[in-house]
Amino acid sequence: MIWDFEFTLEVMPDLLRGLWVTVQATVFGYLIALALGLVIAMVRRIPVLGTIVHVVMEFIRTTPLLVQLVFVFALVPSGFSPLVVGILVLGVHYAAYTAEVYRSGIEGVAVGQWEAARALSLPARRTWGAIVLPQAIRKVIPALGNYLIAMFKDTPLLFAITVVELLATAQQVGQASFKIVEAFTLVGFLFLLVSIPSAIIIRRLERRYAAV
Repeated sequence: MIWDFEFTLEVMPDLLRGLWVTVQATVFGYLIALALGLVIAMVRRIPVLGTIVHVVMEFIRTTPLLVQLVFVFALVPSGFSPLVVGILVLGVHYAAYTAEVYRSGIEGVAVGQWEAARALSLPARRTWGAIVLPQAIRKVIPALGNYLIAMFKDTPLLFAITVVELLATAQQVGQASFKIVEAFTLVGFLFLLVSIPSAIIIRRLERRYAAV
């Protein structure tokens, strides 16, 4: 089969617009997952509240993302943007995973560090900000980075709530031109174009912080 370069040039602007939607959903969803996951990991250390949060997060982790997207989208008022709903659901869903990553990093901080902070009568804010989190986060950067790539690859599920991201755009283009194979091949290429540099950056961060 000879590749149709004219078709590629014709549909690439549409695919890039779809890629931009995918990138927005990934970046904003990931920022929510990072921030919310950290809060959840810290709250998990509070006796009763931590148990309740753990149960909720386990429910989210064991429920398919696609089901969560459709369920939440059906509940929100019609005025809400599907993209905003998708970003929020992605962020909360992946926060359940990043929270576990943060928790493992926090638990990896030596007990002596906590004891030293208490011996010096450091306030909790200082203990977390200056002692615990810098050590914990450095250890879990690779795992957090992996979830960024995983979220990027999960964004095609947003088609279920009418978000026209990269894959949905390719489907529309392919059906209109009867060139499904070419359209989806370009999607795979664009996903690789974003995923591979991201993986390289994450690996470099891992090496940098591992050496500190």
